[in-house]
Amino acid sequence: MSSTEYSDYIDDADPVEEVSSVKQIQVELPIELRGERIDKAIAKVLTEYSRSKIQQWLEAGLIYENERQLQVKDTASGQQILQISVPNDPQNEAFLPENIPLKVVFSDENIAIIDKPYGMVVHPAAGNWSGTLLNALLYLFPECSQVPRAGIVHRLDKDTSGLLVIAKNSIAQLGLVKQLQDRSMQRKYLALAWGKTPTTKVIHGSIGRDPRDRLKMGITLGHGKEATTHLQTLCHAKFEGKDLSLLSCQLETGRTHQIRVHLESIGHALVNDPVYKNRIPHQTAQVLKEQLLSHQIDFPGQFLHAGLLGFMHPITHEQLIFSQPASLPMLQMLDFLQIEPVVWQKAFETCN
Repeated sequence: MSSTEYSDYIDDADPVEEVSSVKQIQVELPIELRGERIDKAIAKVLTEYSRSKIQQWLEAGLIYENERQLQVKDTASGQQILQISVPNDPQNEAFLPENIPLKVVFSDENIAIIDKPYGMVVHPAAGNWSGTLLNALLYLFPECSQVPRAGIVHRLDKDTSGLLVIAKNSIAQLGLVKQLQDRSMQRKYLALAWGKTPTTKVIHGSIGRDPRDRLKMGITLGHGKEATTHLQTLCHAKFEGKDLSLLSCQLETGRTHQIRVHLESIGHALVNDPVYKNRIPHQTAQVLKEQLLSHQIDFPGQFLHAGLLGFMHPITHEQLIFSQPASLPMLQMLDFLQIEPVVWQKAFETCN
């Protein structure tokens, strides 16, 4: 599967950076790997690096057999000795197992369902080369080291909590990615936003990099990727005279920051979102934060939780559905705002 087929759901791999120093290593491929794709064969021997990292090295011309530069399309002939120039950069240590606790909701030999806590980065990137969900998965499920991107097929922002499905083998990964692409995987989020939202609304708006701020995404005209979010208002509340809305947000597509961008675009940015906060009552938002802290409720980042996930098991074809309550600080915040649990519990019992 090409990298473009994954690009809607996980970060594209960064190209290998040019660096001044490298280390030279030799790798011997045993005869039993004959016929395997070369990146897969190398990954089985060089287990400390991911297949996507090895693919990057192949594309950058860093792997040779004798004096012949190997290509991604090559297959292993067995009993080969390869020379690899490993760039000396932080990314090379990013795909190592780390003993980080994870809440596993479900696991079999093909897939796992993880309840990701807020504050955890899903995939290593600049500024977060360790301590990620990927590092934790490689420790908890060593078989994920043989799957591109450790079996991650979709992501959540660092400060978004909730359910993710992980593939433990390539067949399962293909099946899950197909469901994301044909939009049959059901993903529902619990969100708390500023303002009085409509009872229901479908938001369409292509999402791309904000040309004025490269750290943000935005609604774009003429470029970006199609994105659709279905909103349903669960209840309204007030704080200091300002309206708040508790929502369920169901995704058709899975674009970067999709719900955050779409809600801001209609004037209802998420509560406590540090980036997307146009047209919010800033003074009231600060008072809310201070009062929450005075009640020892400390929730960093936006109020967004992936509370429900439904899909067809990629191997058994059984229809599965998983739900998971929000984190304790989120529930404490709802209680502080006098929003009854039954309001959100009923919305996350089944997929619509």
